[in-house]
Amino acid sequence: MAVIETVPDVVFKTRVRDESIGGPNPFRWQDRTTKELFAGKRVVVFSLPGAFTPTCSTSHLPRYEELYTEFKALGIDEVICISVNDAFVMYQWGKQQGAKNVFLLPDGNGEFTRKMGMLVDKANLGFGMRSWRYSMVVNDCKIEKIFTEPGYSDNCPTDPFEVSDADTMLKYLKGA
Repeated sequence: MAVIETVPDVVFKTRVRDESIGGPNPFRWQDRTTKELFAGKRVVVFSLPGAFTPTCSTSHLPRYEELYTEFKALGIDEVICISVNDAFVMYQWGKQQGAKNVFLLPDGNGEFTRKMGMLVDKANLGFGMRSWRYSMVVNDCKIEKIFTEPGYSDNCPTDPFEVSDADTMLKYLKGA
């Protein structure tokens, strides 16, 4: 697992709603760069193994969504959830979850996750390459604080969820 000081410079392939397109799928591709997302901002990021998976859907994302206004009140500009899933999956998951505040950022190729040193093999679950679970505060592209779940490894037989949760992040921000 790499230890880095700034977020990796990558281009994320996202989809945004564009009513001018019309039809049942009014979306267009939009590239979002690391600089666009993080430069000049203080951002909470949490990364998880996959959209629609149990812990991610019942606890991880919902609690960040629930505490969003508290994060904003503590000077956080945005809360971003990253997963090695494509833009279509992230959109449908956000819709199913009713996510209105947390920005669901697809890392479809796993490039950001790989450059963060957080890409792990989850072939034992049939997932392929995914993100290890972690959260961090990014301040103007610099990693201020990172919480990495214990047991980082390929084909980990468990899915630790002890320190990347929203409550741990909130406690850190209140004390920082």
